[in-house]
Amino acid sequence: MTHVVDEVPLTLEGRPPKTLGVLDQGALWANLGVSLLGFSGALLLLNPLPDAPLSLAAALVATVVGSLIGTAMVGLSAVPGTQTGQPAMVLLRGLFGARISYVPTVLNIVQMLGWAAFELWVIAKAAGAIFGAVPYQVWVIVAGVLTTALTIWPLGSVRLLRRYVTIGVIVSMVWFAWFFLTRAPAHTGGSWTAFAPAVDYVIALSVSWVPMAADFARHSRSSRAAFTGVVGGYTLAQVACLGLGVFAVAMAGADKVAADGTSVFGAFVAVPLGALFFAILVLRETDQSFANVYSTTVSLQNLMPRVDRRVFSVAIGVLSVAIALVVDVNSYGAFLGVIGAVFVPMFAVLAVDYFVLGGSRSWNTAQNAPSRWSRLVPWALGFVAYWLTTSTPTVKPWDGFWQQVRDAIGFTRQPWMNGALGAAIVAVLVTLLISWSTRAFRR
Repeated sequence: MTHVVDEVPLTLEGRPPKTLGVLDQGALWANLGVSLLGFSGALLLLNPLPDAPLSLAAALVATVVGSLIGTAMVGLSAVPGTQTGQPAMVLLRGLFGARISYVPTVLNIVQMLGWAAFELWVIAKAAGAIFGAVPYQVWVIVAGVLTTALTIWPLGSVRLLRRYVTIGVIVSMVWFAWFFLTRAPAHTGGSWTAFAPAVDYVIALSVSWVPMAADFARHSRSSRAAFTGVVGGYTLAQVACLGLGVFAVAMAGADKVAADGTSVFGAFVAVPLGALFFAILVLRETDQSFANVYSTTVSLQNLMPRVDRRVFSVAIGVLSVAIALVVDVNSYGAFLGVIGAVFVPMFAVLAVDYFVLGGSRSWNTAQNAPSRWSRLVPWALGFVAYWLTTSTPTVKPWDGFWQQVRDAIGFTRQPWMNGALGAAIVAVLVTLLISWSTRAFRR
């Protein structure tokens, strides 16, 4: 009898099992699409620009459009992982070469570690809204221990989400939607003026998962299962999450949520049986921290492929807890947004090289894969295009720098422009131009 391996190999040199079907992927991404701070994020959806609030219809359409565009990017970045069996940062060996791939790998480790700590902070704050007598530090440690345990058995955790957690999340979301829809103040007024910036914001929520999509897709039974699971699961969940958030913000008070995003949690707990159903959503939030810690682990394995992933998981789990305990993680989000912009143009270059230019036929993920310096050019230009065209604010010094760049080159960002799409389009066109120019020169 053949022994079937149903868990991730301990080192990068092991063969990844192909055990996740479309329902597994759909459940994973649906749970990732529901975020506790996604509820308060509805405030940015409704008011993406000062003095230009959206109407309810415009906000909901922006949510659907932005989610579909963003998840299509994530889904495309997942397919090479399924076909090669390699995690996201190892895939970059085929794009840049082994040594150059270490640069984005380090950036990804930094951002994933930060997001893991951020999620522990969110979980602790949400748990505190239910059990106010328990100290914040206790919840951070509890969430960190649970996160680390899930990371040690990642495929088992995905199957757990599909079989049990997803049902609880659906019931909880329906329960809250029923009360919010019938009792929240009506959202009136607004216009479609800031529709494009709202779409930009929703796309940014989705594409933040691009650097880790292949980490789970490598275990999919087929490319179709990976792509469908990402686009279908995440889109439905994010639309539901932001839609519910619109009414939750109205219940909590927009001014109060603007001052403290975690204040929206009170609206959920105040609903009859709200503490019970909100506790389910809080427990589910550990899938976010789990995904971030796991992706940090496999990213580290691109640098040290023979190290047991369980060692990395425990180390990253402990470090995430330490950061969440001693750092003002809430202010770290803007910095992470800046780093996240690195990966949109990068994976646009990968998609063109892999799907259009025939790279899929000979994608080299070996440890001695030769350097491909030409692929740095479209990545860099795409990064610049992102900040020239985005309407999503981060930190004032950084935003101010890019405004100076716009002024220096005589570029005026139009209201309809979108950072993620701008970066992707420039990266795609430059990649194609370099490829065609190289072929023409060789002739």
